[in-house]
Amino acid sequence: MRAMWSRLFWPIVALVMVSVAALLFRHALVAGFRRWTGHRNEDSLFLQAVRVPSMLWCIVLGLFVAIAMADLPPQLAAQIKIVLESAIILSVTITVAGVLGSLVAAASERRALALGVTGLFRTAVRLSVLVIGGLVLLSSLGIAITPLLTALGVGGLAIALALQDTLANLFAGIHLLADRPIRVGDYVRLSVENVEGRVLDVGWRSTRIRLLQNNVVVVPNKRVAESVITNFDLDEARMAVSIRVGVAYEADPDLVERVLLEEASGAVGHVPGLLGEPAPVVRLIPGFGDYSLDFTLTCHARGFVDQFIVQHELRKRILKRLRAEGVPLPAANLMRRVPS
Repeated sequence: MRAMWSRLFWPIVALVMVSVAALLFRHALVAGFRRWTGHRNEDSLFLQAVRVPSMLWCIVLGLFVAIAMADLPPQLAAQIKIVLESAIILSVTITVAGVLGSLVAAASERRALALGVTGLFRTAVRLSVLVIGGLVLLSSLGIAITPLLTALGVGGLAIALALQDTLANLFAGIHLLADRPIRVGDYVRLSVENVEGRVLDVGWRSTRIRLLQNNVVVVPNKRVAESVITNFDLDEARMAVSIRVGVAYEADPDLVERVLLEEASGAVGHVPGLLGEPAPVVRLIPGFGDYSLDFTLTCHARGFVDQFIVQHELRKRILKRLRAEGVPLPAANLMRRVPS
């Protein structure tokens, strides 16, 4: 018994010393990394993801050194090394998948990527890392990968036949992700489902759209890909807003035009979503109405949703200004009864 402890003493000392040294080195690296990056959000996500796995890696390093120093049977030592290597591969795979998923989500929130990042894209990133890590793990365990891939291919054909609708939605989501007719955050209108709202996410099976009523509609990706899509934010969110204004025939057209232009230009900066460029334009509608002269004031709003508050505020300003200028408004058309 004493002889066995004497053989294990130095391996245990090596395990403790190497693990402690590795942990101290890890602490120094983390502190230096935080000072160098300045505590940015993405870096905090990275450090949070590797904090626990890095401690495991330090202990595994100490175990490798201890096994090398210990006088263990070759077969037992080889099996222990395989277990430790598998633990390292598995922890690295899970950590990298989590880090990449978090970094992609954070980059999407601050619009650092050119494309809107969807749930399908984040899932694809994590799944790709997990698949690669799984293949590496199987290879390290001595399992042949080629026959396994062949068996998965044959079995995948049967699964594809059984899950046609699910796979149709999956590939439709991949098509939407690649072609990008809609992006996360876009305001869209779908002709097939008569749905109109802002895109929340494009998942592996469905697309989530928030309506103006604040309800969320879940539309299968296949239906989205088949529909005619009106994207109000592609490739520019700015949109023209037309306001029709009718005045009596006694009104001065030049005065009405000047009033409309002054009110639209003066409201820039005071009405949320109203843009000063391009400049507002006033046109007398072709033809003459039965009871009024009809003008169209065209200005530009920042986005689709902004048009509602823009129209509301401009109509109030225009009505007050026309009354103040004494511009006559069209009277109601009263049908006169002709005596028989």
